[in-house]
Amino acid sequence: MTPPSRTLGLAFSDARDASYAAGVVVRADGTPDGFAFARCTVGGTDATDAAIDCWRALDREDVRHVACAGVAPAWFNLVDLDRLRETIDRPVYAVSYEASPGLEPALRDAFDGDALAARLDVYRSLPSRVAVDAPESSDPRFVRAVGIDPEEAAAAIRGLTRDGERRCEPLRLAALAASAHREAAATDAT
Repeated sequence: MTPPSRTLGLAFSDARDASYAAGVVVRADGTPDGFAFARCTVGGTDATDAAIDCWRALDREDVRHVACAGVAPAWFNLVDLDRLRETIDRPVYAVSYEASPGLEPALRDAFDGDALAARLDVYRSLPSRVAVDAPESSDPRFVRAVGIDPEEAAAAIRGLTRDGERRCEPLRLAALAASAHREAAATDAT
């Protein structure tokens, strides 16, 4: 599968009081083609809203896929992939980089009551992770896909990853932009 013509990469960079989201439209050749920024609460439940805010700010109908850097930015402020997919009407996938027994034990350690229940609802709605790379890979990547076959999402991720890089270009550039957004906000606050 060839990479989509345009992918929106979404990543977050956390500070103590807020998480800074960046959405970067990246062409299939790796060229950035648009930036948008938003904020969400560390430990809150508004990461999906921040992702949607980035999408709306860009107003780019030519985007074909949305790639998210994980599903639990900003201290378990979970991204609801189904809601994101329904809102933007594009295939959505989240990429992670570590083998894991899952987030449920960590969620139970960090939250209780309604806060735990809300996060468990979102977490349990997520599709299973599928390996992007061969099982013997020393740097594994995993994908959760909504609105696209997981194998097609994995192929898109491989097609958008430059040689020698672990992150695909939309997520690498979005992570850089989110960090710059966080740094700029910290400078503005002083």
